[in-house]
Amino acid sequence: MENTQLAFDHAPVGLAVLENRIIRHVNLQFAAIFGDSPADYAGVPLARYYPSIEDYSRIGERALAAMRETGRYSDERVMKRRDGTLFWCRVRGQSLTPDDPFQRGIWSFADLSEERPLVELTQREREVAILTCRGLTSKEIGLELGLSYRTVEVYRARLLEKFGARKLAELVAKLSGMPL
Repeated sequence: MENTQLAFDHAPVGLAVLENRIIRHVNLQFAAIFGDSPADYAGVPLARYYPSIEDYSRIGERALAAMRETGRYSDERVMKRRDGTLFWCRVRGQSLTPDDPFQRGIWSFADLSEERPLVELTQREREVAILTCRGLTSKEIGLELGLSYRTVEVYRARLLEKFGARKLAELVAKLSGMPL
């Protein structure tokens, strides 16, 4: 068990044991990514590290649906450090309780700041950006978000401007951190 604890504590990616989306235990890299020390996180709701409660709810619904099917979930999203700064983060989760996926699970967090600098986006722009990176068309994004495809096109045009991209493929490359 000592080796297992050593591996958890010193893993090169942030790790957290969550129970019902409450942090129970984190490793050193998680604390380095989000700020403070590992002991400061026990009993803290994960919601504190999302840009908004809407993000927390929306992503939670999506994660729960996926975990009910496969027991796993992963995405790339904007998260918030203890000091309030926002950053892109790759998140992966594995449920340890398949009948109730959020009851207990292990989650990894990787800071993507160096590959993907944060551009100030509204909540809706973030949603459109994420769905665009998943390859959805404007019509599909509109259906998912309850918007007209023309409204989605307006959001995409704003994203093109904010990221200095000339076309959609360039925007997706910049959003996903791919080299251009």
